[in-house]
Amino acid sequence: MNYKETEKNLETNRLLLRLFNESDVPEVTRLCNNYNLYKNTLYLPYPYSIEDALSWIENHLENFNDNKLYEFAITDNVTGKLYGAIALTNNQRFENGEIAYWVGEEYWGYGYATEASKAILEFAFIEKQYHKLFARCFASNIASSRVIEKLGMKKEGVLRDQVIKENNYIDLVYYGILKQEFDFNQ
Repeated sequence: MNYKETEKNLETNRLLLRLFNESDVPEVTRLCNNYNLYKNTLYLPYPYSIEDALSWIENHLENFNDNKLYEFAITDNVTGKLYGAIALTNNQRFENGEIAYWVGEEYWGYGYATEASKAILEFAFIEKQYHKLFARCFASNIASSRVIEKLGMKKEGVLRDQVIKENNYIDLVYYGILKQEFDFNQ
């Protein structure tokens, strides 16, 4: 992972994680207006509108500059094609944060979520000096569980019937990793 502080972006072998901008709104809307993506995410609305994308993106730069929340577009580092998003919260008091991501359905299975997540863990542990990171996903979201486990995160627990989605209670699985547990050479 190569972090460019002045540009506020991270580069990996295949990906450029950069801030979103207004020109991303149509593609964000297209990718997020997808029922299969919606049913596997905690906060994504469905249907997803241009207004949803605009309101989501509008505070990204301010949140980044205030060290509250880092939200990146997952893009191809050659073509610039937008694949999805990845975010990192910043609980400065406790030196920890949560990673969360989504990838457009047409890009599932290519390893983009895993590659972007590894870069975010390195960013958090090296650049921001976090002590711990955590992630959570629906118990039914096996693909996301696999991504999280590939990062070396350990299952810390299941919060039963934690959220309601489409009038059904859903379990949330929590994973965590400490800085000293992360393999920076993977």
